[in-house]
Amino acid sequence: MHRPEFDPQAFLATASSKPGVYRMLDEQGETLYVGKAKNLKKRLASYFRKTGLSPKTAALVARIRQIDTSITANETEALLLEQSLIKASRPPYNILLRDDKSYPYVFLSSQDDFPRLGLHRGTKRAKGRYFGPYPSAGAIRESLSLLQKTFKVRQCEDSYYRNRTRPCLQYQIKRCKGPCVALVDKAEYDEDVRHSIMFLEGRSGALATELTQKMEAAAENLEFERAAELRDQIGILRRVQDQQSMDTEQGNVDVIAAAVSPGGACVHVIMVRQGRVLGSKNHFPRIPIEQTPGEVLAAFLPQYYLGAAEREVPGDIIINAMHDDMPVIADALAQARGYGVSIAHRVRGIRSRWQSMAVTNAEAALTGMLANRQNMQARFEALQEALQLDETPTRLECYDISHSHGEATVASCVVFGPEGPLKSDYRRYNIEGVTAGDDYAAMRQALSRRFSKLKDGEGKMPDILLVDGGKGQMSMAIEVLQELAVHDLTLLGVAKGVTRKAGMETLYLNDPQHELVLPGHSPALHLIQQIRDEAHRFAITGHRARRGKTRNTSTLEGIEGIGPKRRRELLKHFGGLQELKRASAAEIAKVPAISKKLAEQIYAALHSD
Repeated sequence: MHRPEFDPQAFLATASSKPGVYRMLDEQGETLYVGKAKNLKKRLASYFRKTGLSPKTAALVARIRQIDTSITANETEALLLEQSLIKASRPPYNILLRDDKSYPYVFLSSQDDFPRLGLHRGTKRAKGRYFGPYPSAGAIRESLSLLQKTFKVRQCEDSYYRNRTRPCLQYQIKRCKGPCVALVDKAEYDEDVRHSIMFLEGRSGALATELTQKMEAAAENLEFERAAELRDQIGILRRVQDQQSMDTEQGNVDVIAAAVSPGGACVHVIMVRQGRVLGSKNHFPRIPIEQTPGEVLAAFLPQYYLGAAEREVPGDIIINAMHDDMPVIADALAQARGYGVSIAHRVRGIRSRWQSMAVTNAEAALTGMLANRQNMQARFEALQEALQLDETPTRLECYDISHSHGEATVASCVVFGPEGPLKSDYRRYNIEGVTAGDDYAAMRQALSRRFSKLKDGEGKMPDILLVDGGKGQMSMAIEVLQELAVHDLTLLGVAKGVTRKAGMETLYLNDPQHELVLPGHSPALHLIQQIRDEAHRFAITGHRARRGKTRNTSTLEGIEGIGPKRRRELLKHFGGLQELKRASAAEIAKVPAISKKLAEQIYAALHSD
């Protein structure tokens, strides 16, 4: 049906000034956009002003052929109606949240003598306890795997469990105690279930304290195998506490942050239950109209909570940007769920840390999404132009050397393509038989080993070989390639420059005398810096691993201020030196008699080069 041109002045002359919802329709009568307003007339008039419209809003207005309005008693009713209409028609100019599935839970059965743990999604009909919700099935599987290693509560299906005549593989690899064939008594199993519940409820600190006391008692009674088992359980729990360093053991909160750029938007949701961060998830809503973070959140929250019938709404929601509609959204959520909901922006303490983490993750996810899709190819093309190559390179290799005063020298090789790092092609070379600290000889050995294999037909020839170093490393690389008769390879030396600051690098192209300096904003230089830094990281990681195998003395003995008593407290708290090494400085500072400053010294000593 052909619709006549829309006359905004005639429409606005009869529009209501009450709260309500409006639907904008196109030529075919399809819904273009659904919105709500405290004052319909004022809100709709803003679309038809002569100046100040963004290009995308102007494109929307140009397609309007009809506007339908529905008056409501208040803004809350308008919000609820708006979400129903958006979900039903999914208009192209609304922010659309595509992920509308329910979140999964951890389920603990209650009708069995030996309860099982498992993943559950959907209606909660089975008898038992439900822990969560978790942001993804992957987050649940991670928790279930941890519990299986730690407390060995069965996770097999009931049909499988009831038909066993001998223990399965999970028993053999010590991830189950074999209740199916009566290899564990009920009292011991119930204790494992109780500990699992404490962990799932977020009381991992109290659980670790209880296990520590049991470990000490077992050691005093000379039950060393039991003490070692408890030590391993404590170590796993302490590791989780370090990963979940922002636990408070109280409160249910969703922390939601939006990041917006010209290329898109990302909303990062962190789920906190009983004070424990269960995990997080990124959402990339469609934003055809230019939006601020506050506007994105105002559109996201109602769809996220009201669009999924089984999605839990916590009592507290923390966001990173406010909008005038937030009080109305909080009222709508409270009305729909039957209890009070608070939406906060200005927070302090642990909640501020949650908020900062959400913002950081949203920005990083958005940056990564845009970079993976666009920037890497553009950087390779910029490198081709900067080096005046005939074709765009498709394979870059970069080499770096890492050691501690000549000890445990390791050379790294990292590989990049237009799609990003090619980690399956990364290589490390343990350097032997060279003078300690001789980086030139170490680089010569690494390049000789790599390109001698290439000459024999093993591996792929890079388009560009990057060497992290100045003229000396460049000259040595040229000698190696000449000795091996490797031709048609672009060689690029990367030196840090006089100031040794990022963006001030000096490049040497195929000849130590041919200097090339790119501006700090050059995409080509950014690519070179990225692969150089990745080679440095990969070399240091390999060096530390190799060095660690050769050292047997306790690092704690050499730290000033750490005597026998404090060493004992540290090892008791973490269950061993390996778990202590995995801990952060903030986690170390939780140990009695360890100050924040001393914790930082311990962390630095355990992670020094």
